[in-house]
Amino acid sequence: MLKRNKLALSISAAVLGGSLVAPLAVAQQDTALEEITVTGIRGALQDAVNIKRDATDLVDAVSAEDVGKFPDSDVGEALGRIPGITVGRAFGQGASVSIRGAAPSMTLTQLNGQNVASTGWFDQIPVDRSFNYSLLPAELIGGIEVYKSSRADLNEGGIGGTVIVNTRKPLDLDANTAWIGTTARVGTISDEIAPEVSGLYSWKNDEETFGVLVAAAKEDREYVRRGTESDYRWWGDVAPTTFIQDQERTALDVTLQYAPTEELSFTLHAMSLDMQADNSNTSLYLFTLNGDNVTCNTTNAAGLCTSSTTTNSQFGDLEIGWAGGALGNETFIQTWGRKSSMSSDTFDFGTEYEGEGFRVSGNIGSTKAEGGTDFTTNFQHFPSLGDTMSLWEGSIDATGNEIIINPTMDPSLTLDDYAATTSPQGWAVGSGPAQDEESYAQVDVEFDLNVGILTSFKTGARWTDHDVNRRSFTGQITPQQVSTSDVYSGIYEVGQNGFTAPKPDLDAMVSVTRNSLDQWVEERAGYSDLNEENTALYGMFTFESGALTGNFGLRYISTDVTRTQYDLDGTEPMDGEIAANVGYSYSLSNYGADYSDVLPSATVRYELSDDVVLRASASQAISRPNYDDMLVAYNGFADDNELNQQLRIGSEGLLPMKATSADIAIEYYYGDGNLVSATYFVKSIDDFVTSDIMTDQQIGLEDPAAGDVWAVETLKNSGGADIQGLELQIQHAFDNGFGVAANYTYTDAEAPSEAFMDQLPLFTESSEHAYNLVGYWENDTFSARAAYNFRSEYLIRDGGFWYGNRMHDDFGSLDLSFYWYATENLDVTFEAINVLEEDDIQFGAADAASSATGMKGSLQEGFPAWSFQGEAVYQLGASYKF
Repeated sequence: MLKRNKLALSISAAVLGGSLVAPLAVAQQDTALEEITVTGIRGALQDAVNIKRDATDLVDAVSAEDVGKFPDSDVGEALGRIPGITVGRAFGQGASVSIRGAAPSMTLTQLNGQNVASTGWFDQIPVDRSFNYSLLPAELIGGIEVYKSSRADLNEGGIGGTVIVNTRKPLDLDANTAWIGTTARVGTISDEIAPEVSGLYSWKNDEETFGVLVAAAKEDREYVRRGTESDYRWWGDVAPTTFIQDQERTALDVTLQYAPTEELSFTLHAMSLDMQADNSNTSLYLFTLNGDNVTCNTTNAAGLCTSSTTTNSQFGDLEIGWAGGALGNETFIQTWGRKSSMSSDTFDFGTEYEGEGFRVSGNIGSTKAEGGTDFTTNFQHFPSLGDTMSLWEGSIDATGNEIIINPTMDPSLTLDDYAATTSPQGWAVGSGPAQDEESYAQVDVEFDLNVGILTSFKTGARWTDHDVNRRSFTGQITPQQVSTSDVYSGIYEVGQNGFTAPKPDLDAMVSVTRNSLDQWVEERAGYSDLNEENTALYGMFTFESGALTGNFGLRYISTDVTRTQYDLDGTEPMDGEIAANVGYSYSLSNYGADYSDVLPSATVRYELSDDVVLRASASQAISRPNYDDMLVAYNGFADDNELNQQLRIGSEGLLPMKATSADIAIEYYYGDGNLVSATYFVKSIDDFVTSDIMTDQQIGLEDPAAGDVWAVETLKNSGGADIQGLELQIQHAFDNGFGVAANYTYTDAEAPSEAFMDQLPLFTESSEHAYNLVGYWENDTFSARAAYNFRSEYLIRDGGFWYGNRMHDDFGSLDLSFYWYATENLDVTFEAINVLEEDDIQFGAADAASSATGMKGSLQEGFPAWSFQGEAVYQLGASYKF
């Protein structure tokens, strides 16, 4: 939309409200200059196009207006609108970002040009190098740049690309700029109203030499997920499941700037991000293959029953009980309760000086993340525990991508079905904290040149000390019997079939377990510490000759790695030792390795005409191995099921994966902010981390139930991988307030099959097809946008036997947003997210032969793994600019 403002009036209030203003023209009037500006959706899209057009490299951008206008709960969701980027959604939010088919761990995320530490809140997920975007509220962000090609002065680590999140600075804004906003959201499943409040205040002195900016955001929401999970490890169980998480997210951003002269400036920046993520997960297990009253109608190639019917339901033999396997058709219900959190704190001090013909900048700082599952407990109910359980009777259809449950008897439960008293399961009490920390120092110098076509030379050095630590504790308890009614409150729906059960009281369950706790015992198998000391040096030239511009350079990197852990060396256990520590040394050992490399890069930009730009780039980039791949650990369960005991042998000596990449793009710019472009990209990746898996191995560590029989996985660098694809993009604004934006990405990504337990030659979280369709309309008073985001199926690899590798079905989300600019200062918004209520469906993609490498049957031959009910979320908000 267009607005006319006196030039003397402040435009930064519009910036703080979420609109990035771009000047169009200036006209002379009798008494004052007037400026015609573009604001709103059109202004943000135009600004992103201008950044892309002016850049030498292949860069895409999102402005603060774009983030604020999209109906996105976090920055990750907004990034999904960019061509070539797909977002992995988890627990109601965009959490991981993939660029051009590479895994999320191959995306380097930075805050104002520096690395940012990140952990997850769930201790069952492997520790990798991806950033968890659900931590970062959009309100604190000034803009985002995505570099899809590498260059010498960019930090190494992103084979897929580099995402730089930029915050605002006080000297860029008017003095006493202030903004406050509040929203309330509710979902079709998470039906409790979730409030969020955010605000910003920026001040600078009259001389504009010193400024302070403070921004903050707080959100408190209950996320509810309902669905069906399959688990054929034991007795062919299907489990309607409900997951509830209390997500409390707080963020604080503080920036101080001092610029004593026009040439010299200092910036101190601190950001603190925190999410409390306490959760409970309740599963009602239906044992669908027990007894002679069950008929299996069809099976798949993995031998799993895909269609069964249970009639004349009956109870099992309680005398033999659970361990004896004499189950009938009774149900089993359990709740996992977890106190979880994650946080990330970043501190950075930077200085810049511009002399005559040169520029110098330097930064020192640190970033630290803490997270994991702080406390885990488990409560169960089954006839062998004294409970009177319901019976399962009906049919199960698992022939499609999701399990269809057709009961002929309602398996719902009430509190009266449970025994009068209950207690926590001692074997399940645990804690799994994790920490990620980095200190850094960096200096960059750029010299202006006038030597032939060379225009500048930039050089710099960077040092980082990075430490990742993960620990695991077993809680030894003396179980307290408490009244069952003390740990449940009310009735709620379990799964999506209308079955109900007592609703767990998470705080009460944790409190009872804490009161039963005798001591924490560290699991030496779960201890790991990795330290990486990295040094980088680079040199880069820029050049210009008529319509031709570009850069070329080299980046040298050197890394020293130290791994610290308890060795699995068969040490005789002391009296009273827990089973998880059997065979592990009582003293820590250190192991070291090092590597170095030189990474070349070159980019050219050629203006074929005033409206047409041709770009090409070639570069080499690395992504260091995931932390879990550098460790030695075993996991499993003390039973006699095949492949349940696994030993994974990583190495601190694993080399980074190295990609040789090339891009070529043609871009046509017309009018104000209109664009048509096509980009072809290709990557060849060496030193992919692959694994050799051998089953039925004796390692000298004997499990009481299973004996010395293990599946041993050894990791090494050996595989090559290839990615190629095409990005298409169009953006057009009409004169009547309407506009459209669309992009499509085709990605052909092939990874070495031996890298994964599923033996599939596919990159993790890589979709072959992805596209965005956006339409909008706006005037000076109203704006509306409809945005559809789609990605084709993709593999999720959470790792480990329990979660395994599974294919996520196609996912498309239609989001709507409406804005009313009620006054010059007050905006009112309404947003609808995933209005089509797209389901989250995941199924086994491996073939039956992958059993030899440890894949469980319920993740083979298309067997439905998880399906979760889609939720639409509606949000009403208001913001005021002072």
